[in-house]
Amino acid sequence: MRRNKNAKIVATLGPASDDRETILALFEAGADVFRLNFSHGKHEDHQRRLEIIREIERSSGRPIGVLLDLQGPKLRIGTFPDGPVTLVEGQAFRLDLDSATPGSAMRVALPHAEIFAALEAGTELLLDDGRLRLRVEQFGADFAQTRVINGGPLSDRKGVNVPGVVLPLSALTEKDRIDLACGLRLGVDWVALSFVQRPEDIIEVRALVEGRAAIVAKLEKPAAIASLEAIVAEADAIMVARGDLGVEMPAQQVPSIQKRIVRACRKAGKPVIVATQMLESMVSAPVPTRAEASDVATAIYEGADAVMLSAESASGRYPVQAVRMMSSIISHTESDPNYQAAIEAARAEPQPLAADAIGFALRHVTRLLNAAATVAYTSSGYSAIRMARERPQAPIIGMTPRLATARRLALVWGVHAVLCHDVADVPEMTDLASRTALQQGFGAVGQTLVISAGLPFATSGTTNLLRIAQIA
Repeated sequence: MRRNKNAKIVATLGPASDDRETILALFEAGADVFRLNFSHGKHEDHQRRLEIIREIERSSGRPIGVLLDLQGPKLRIGTFPDGPVTLVEGQAFRLDLDSATPGSAMRVALPHAEIFAALEAGTELLLDDGRLRLRVEQFGADFAQTRVINGGPLSDRKGVNVPGVVLPLSALTEKDRIDLACGLRLGVDWVALSFVQRPEDIIEVRALVEGRAAIVAKLEKPAAIASLEAIVAEADAIMVARGDLGVEMPAQQVPSIQKRIVRACRKAGKPVIVATQMLESMVSAPVPTRAEASDVATAIYEGADAVMLSAESASGRYPVQAVRMMSSIISHTESDPNYQAAIEAARAEPQPLAADAIGFALRHVTRLLNAAATVAYTSSGYSAIRMARERPQAPIIGMTPRLATARRLALVWGVHAVLCHDVADVPEMTDLASRTALQQGFGAVGQTLVISAGLPFATSGTTNLLRIAQIA
């Protein structure tokens, strides 16, 4: 099943997409990777959905990626026994560790000592996705006395954000460790780490994953943006998580931050996903707003590897229509004559690496010879990812003898992953590439292929070969 788009679609599964018929329809509509959001649902629910995905993968013959999204250290206030309270601008409001005392309009528990340890006078706290804003006036190891800057109703267990402060928290909670072990046991391909603040957060989870999955760093805190290049270097992929990012930073800054993140990822050759509220109105309506369609198109013009649907496909009324609409927006954007110019303008200079030299040459050779397709023969996925960094005009066939690699490549821009057998030498690889391009509908007899690989075969990170061949 060949896609008519380069950018990939990540679709979140949930109550609205819980059965085989709907998941198959999402896949056929254009979903390349399925997201299992472990903030919701039981392990048994996620296992059942993953089993359905793998069955669809076997019947379709196309590798499908599965992304486990960990909840992360979500900070929340306590409860109000008498129902929601209303905070008034200018009033005093106390936060403390005392979970035994009922919450009121004057105070509530905040059972996270790490927050109090990181506070300073003047620090602002955001409650309920930024709807309420408090300013810290006094604080200690177990309390913060604040003044309400923006008031409003406040109910149980609402989230707390602390913009501009690096909290002494691990990105992994105990729940995350249990969920991670479950996901790795089930065989997920990607693990998304929430609320990343520094590169060390990724190092911590990588030690637990032990190569069994690739790691996506979700950027949703200002501290992460301050360490952007270091985090991009450490992660296998990046997600622009605009939900919490838009809470912790002024909304008007999010578009430029998104562009900065995408550009940093393209420079480093790391896949990047743009996520959150992309087609939000399709949760309840069969068509998106024009602003939402433009939002998706903007991410594609910037060169994002993938765009993601959350509630639209997990709990909305029109999950399949949302994927179909997103796929249509991607296809129309990529067919725009201005698209290639935008991609070229944002192209990063190659680094002094063999893989980048091969990729740079491949892009120019592909254009000069009007090649039908490019082929990356890869064990680890490295050759295909470095090829995708160059955004060649011809399709990329990612041929690999490893199913795990094929599934991970489902997230990468322009890569049509194909599972193949191990090859012994370059002539066998060339013949296999030719037959695969013909069988998969990427070219006809006599057309040109441009092939990259690494010698010796089956050695990760050794992209050093460029070969021109004709389909026979």
